[in-house]
Amino acid sequence: MTNTQSKLGLYLLMAPLMLWLLMLIIIPHIGMFLVSISVKTGVRQYVTGLGNYMVFFTEPLYWNTFARTAFMSISATFLTLIIGFPVAYYIAKLTRGRTKTTLFLMCLIPFWVSELVRTFGWMILLRETGIFSSLLQYLGIVSGPVEFLYNDAAIMIGLVYTSMLFMVVPLVTTLDSLDDSLIEAGYDLGGNGISILREIIIPHAMPGIVSGCIVVFMLSLGNYLTPILLGGKDSLWFTGLIYSQFITRFNWELGSAFGFLLLALSSTIVWVGLKLSRQSLTDTVGQ
Repeated sequence: MTNTQSKLGLYLLMAPLMLWLLMLIIIPHIGMFLVSISVKTGVRQYVTGLGNYMVFFTEPLYWNTFARTAFMSISATFLTLIIGFPVAYYIAKLTRGRTKTTLFLMCLIPFWVSELVRTFGWMILLRETGIFSSLLQYLGIVSGPVEFLYNDAAIMIGLVYTSMLFMVVPLVTTLDSLDDSLIEAGYDLGGNGISILREIIIPHAMPGIVSGCIVVFMLSLGNYLTPILLGGKDSLWFTGLIYSQFITRFNWELGSAFGFLLLALSSTIVWVGLKLSRQSLTDTVGQ
């Protein structure tokens, strides 16, 4: 096969991917950016400028809502990591054969249904007449119905639950490649569980940790259903503001600007996280 033929084969293989990126990502983003820099001056009259972006910084409600959304998303990412790491370690290092497959499958099963169905499931559990409230009344812990919905705790539960798989999978993949002899050598050299975790396991799993955290953070930051359904209409989630600008107020210019600001600010947070963890996207892409 000649060099020209091999290049042609490569181009043909890459064509569907490039077409998908061009038609569904690049062109829509260019169109949305052009809309975001169109400032309305009258009925069907627009000028080009950054006025829509400046609204974000001049209106406290908008940047306060983003700060709250970012903080909640970072907290959900941290909790997902704390819960998911022991689960991933147990699946990767302490189980074998059918047990390992079964446990991994149990992590996948909840994601066989849509996010909307999973969120409604939590609403059934947490509502005033739900299972948790009824159980507390049955045990005599409370004297009346308790509403667990429409607060930050309910949002956090939903975010962690809907993101758990995306933390466990890269962690299992990374920890599975850790040689058991390294852990045994650590114990032989006088190490304890904490020192081995700190010096061997976590450094080896760091690419998976960073990869999982990036995915969970971006999913939580861009989540719409979970904060709105579990937190109520006053949950103050940034994607809710974007939705209201597009659908409720028909202000596509401001909604487009908010969308790009969300992309830019979230990318900045991810970049800071990569610098703090001393990782690069090259280290995490393969996880």
